[in-house]
Amino acid sequence: MTTKKIFVSVGKRSLLSNIVVSQIEKTIRSKTLLPGAKLPSELVLCEQFGVSRTAVREALRTLSARGLVTIMKGKGIFVQNISSETVTDPIQLYFEMRLQRDYVLDIVHARQIIEPPIAASAAFHYTEEDAEKLKKDQYNLVHSNGDYKELSRLDMLFHLDIAKASENSLIPLILEPIHRLIPQIKSSVYATVADAKQSAVEWHQKILTAILQRDAEGARNAMVRHLEIAEQHTEQMLKNQPSTEKN
Repeated sequence: MTTKKIFVSVGKRSLLSNIVVSQIEKTIRSKTLLPGAKLPSELVLCEQFGVSRTAVREALRTLSARGLVTIMKGKGIFVQNISSETVTDPIQLYFEMRLQRDYVLDIVHARQIIEPPIAASAAFHYTEEDAEKLKKDQYNLVHSNGDYKELSRLDMLFHLDIAKASENSLIPLILEPIHRLIPQIKSSVYATVADAKQSAVEWHQKILTAILQRDAEGARNAMVRHLEIAEQHTEQMLKNQPSTEKN
């Protein structure tokens, strides 16, 4: 059986694995290979690229780490089905690995820049389905008897659903890796600041009311104030925690 040749020999140059990565990535990005498609075997890839199995394996590890392919033992190499997690997981990992104690306030400040216009956009573009999700989020937060981690999850879900209601598919992808870092922070805030939940419930309601009334400016202003208070609460939480030396 003859295997159709997809790739061309890369020649005998240094960093061969990088060239293999580049060619396979280009083929995936151009949709020559679609999500779910099976790549040729390692042996065939070696023949087509004209490189060693070591170079091919290194390239496949890189592509797998980037979320472009998945390697299934005994089954083969497949083009990864791209999801929001494929995009946001590496960003979240970067934040977790690189940011130090100061990142807590960096996150709040980033949200202060990003989220008010998102709330305004949601007021313009939300659908009835979006409205029902936001109402449910608010109801669940108000009536939650869960622990601080659960309160934090419900809090962030409301903000992510506002992002989805903006009807811009890029916005949730931008916010999600940031928001994934927040539950631990918010849990500490809820544990430290006595009126943190009451404040969240109050300002979420004001934001929700403005959105449902298609009041973009009101939604923007309510989000601004909500995140100003979030900054105050975060600073209060940090004061109650022992400082740690940066690495």
